[in-house]
Amino acid sequence: MTRREARHSLSRRTFLAFTGISTAAFVAGTGVPPHAAPTSSRVPADPFGLGVASGDPTPNSVVLWTRLAPEPLAEDGHGGMPSDDYTVEYEVATDERFRDVVTTGRAIASAELAHSVHPHVTGLKPGREYYYRFRAAGEISPTGRTRTAPAENAEPDSLALAVASCQAWYHGHYTAYRDMAEQDLDLLLFLGDYIYEYGITEANLLRGGAGDLGTAHAAAVLTLEQYRLRYSLTKSDTHLQAAHAHAPWVMIPDDHEVENNYAGEASESGIPAEDFLRRRAVAYRALYENLPLGPEALPAGPDMRLYRRLRFGRLAEFNVLDTRQYRHGTPADGGTPGGDHTGPDRSLLGQSQEEWLYSGLRASEATWNVLAQQVVMASIDRDPGSGVEYSMDMWDGFTANRKRLFDTLTMHDVSNPLVLSGDIHRHAAAELKSDFTDPASATIGTELVATSVASDGNGSDRDYLADIWLSNPHVKLYNARRGYVRVTMTPSEVTSEFTMLDQIEADDSGTASVGARFVTEAGRPGLNQVSGGQQ
Repeated sequence: MTRREARHSLSRRTFLAFTGISTAAFVAGTGVPPHAAPTSSRVPADPFGLGVASGDPTPNSVVLWTRLAPEPLAEDGHGGMPSDDYTVEYEVATDERFRDVVTTGRAIASAELAHSVHPHVTGLKPGREYYYRFRAAGEISPTGRTRTAPAENAEPDSLALAVASCQAWYHGHYTAYRDMAEQDLDLLLFLGDYIYEYGITEANLLRGGAGDLGTAHAAAVLTLEQYRLRYSLTKSDTHLQAAHAHAPWVMIPDDHEVENNYAGEASESGIPAEDFLRRRAVAYRALYENLPLGPEALPAGPDMRLYRRLRFGRLAEFNVLDTRQYRHGTPADGGTPGGDHTGPDRSLLGQSQEEWLYSGLRASEATWNVLAQQVVMASIDRDPGSGVEYSMDMWDGFTANRKRLFDTLTMHDVSNPLVLSGDIHRHAAAELKSDFTDPASATIGTELVATSVASDGNGSDRDYLADIWLSNPHVKLYNARRGYVRVTMTPSEVTSEFTMLDQIEADDSGTASVGARFVTEAGRPGLNQVSGGQQ
């Protein structure tokens, strides 16, 4: 039995020691029968200080979320809530004024789950816009807007989504979300680093107007209470709340939700495995508490099922991948040719996730097959001279896994592979080659990399890595500004618009503009530049 298999056979007592989540709290937080007895009837005023959200839409369902937190920045991580349980009612309507309510329900906000609720609302109609809100003891939440996925066999004309990642609160304002909330979006895809675990000090606080945060935020995040507080700080941003309320989210964490550059069960900082797994357990718990994730994502100690598949009619199928939890460790060879990173058994995804992915790709009937994941898949030689050097934290550190994936795409003629990535705090667009060392080799897919929402401050059009990245001929765009990517999919093409902000550090008044636009035609993988980018 492997260590991971052994963990899955943990006793209930050990499971609770890792997470503190009881089955009763989990079930109640996703919904209770209408006849269930109500809980505490009074809540502190304005308990919806962290807003509302929805996520993971299917043709007939969506996950709703809120967390009662009248004092979001209370240093104990409880959001100013007493330890009582509270009944939270929700209603879903076809109109913003709730004249046509289609379903209602109740869930229990318990202290065990930081007074969060995750009702999984079913029985909805495909491809429909809905509005939702919550009520707790007479207090009413802001209204959220969501949308179900089209019917499985539907052929929608288009799908509009925004792709975002990396939002260190202390590095700048979330102006990108202000712009997203003004767009007509069906979906918002977030690809990791929702929070950052570093202590916030004068040395890294770039966000203007942040004021004195106090000592509680200056410490590195290690405990459950600290993770909860960091989510509260992040989610206190009004533009982020607006983006959550504007469209359903599909999110996947990367490393900073736990610790920078962790690999599977290994800590970058050398924390012993047992201690690191306990840290991962509380980090995953806080992640679940604060985002609209479905019941299958409930963490079991230090394990959390995050990879999943979402279908949008026959137009697109999204394979949402977890490239952190199951990966092999970082090799020591530094990316030299033929080094440890080329080992045939090395995997970024882990065996079970790889098999799940390849099986789904082989069976897919979608026009566009999307891989939504965290780290750059295209090979990037970081030595523009005669040498070769690769980053071991990206797919370049797992070349055998990438080859297995590419073999699946080509051998089974998978339709229109499109990879959406984040992590690097830069906009990039690249063509995926059958042989990255041969520019004339076949292009088998397209990769769009979203820059950060805030991490690394204002950024610039070109930085010290620009020449290195652009020396790789399959890279067609590199830009180090902040922003996001708007992707519009139709049966015939994908249009990618790389939205960039002129500044985010001083305040939230920065101007957003489309700095580059590309089109990828169905049946013709690659990037056709429409405007911007590198000529």
